Amino acid sequence: MEKLMGTVLLMLDGTQITLQIFCVTLAMALPLGLLAALARISKLRPLSLLMELYIWIMRGTPLMLQLLFVYFALPMIGIRLPDIAAALLAFTLNYAAYFAEIFRAGIQSIPRGQYEAAKTLGMSYSQTMRRIIIPQMIRHVLPPISNETINLVKDTSLIYILAMNDLLRVARTIVQREFDMTPFVVAGVFYLAMTFVLTWIFKKLEAHYAKYDK
Repeated sequence: MEKLMGTVLLMLDGTQITLQIFCVTLAMALPLGLLAALARISKLRPLSLLMELYIWIMRGTPLMLQLLFVYFALPMIGIRLPDIAAALLAFTLNYAAYFAEIFRAGIQSIPRGQYEAAKTLGMSYSQTMRRIIIPQMIRHVLPPISNETINLVKDTSLIYILAMNDLLRVARTIVQREFDMTPFVVAGVFYLAMTFVLTWIFKKLEAHYAKYDK
């Protein structure tokens, strides 16, 4: 029992890194994704094409490759980032692209009549988006946002390639040192606990916003 408790305590330290990557990535990727979505549907053709290219690259290449590029390639051109900053940059750019497509689909699902009604009320484009379109969009995008958020929890395990002591790396280190598979089981429980909490939160959010559809 003491050995198990020691393993859990060690893995709690790794969980802090995992949660830090998750929380900061989510906090930055969601607003960046919304801005990218608005740029993607912009009538400014160069801006729209630029965002389309960015989203295509981020979604078309593996996240691990992007992590390696940020960590190893950027220093070759004189840009050196701390390990956690490099991980956060890669994760944020990757997930912002996925969130951008989700937001774009949500925005475009709102009937055009909503825009026309806002225009007759004298609202500007920014006011229309802020007060009418985006609040309605949230109800539509919660399920796919929930899926991507849960994927983010699991994808944080990729930072082991940067030699950062996240939850999975700590578990693997203990397994290699003690030849005991228990840490992998504990890691699985930790990941399941985090995804359970996120699933519960998003169910509550979906139930809250569903009231406005009635």
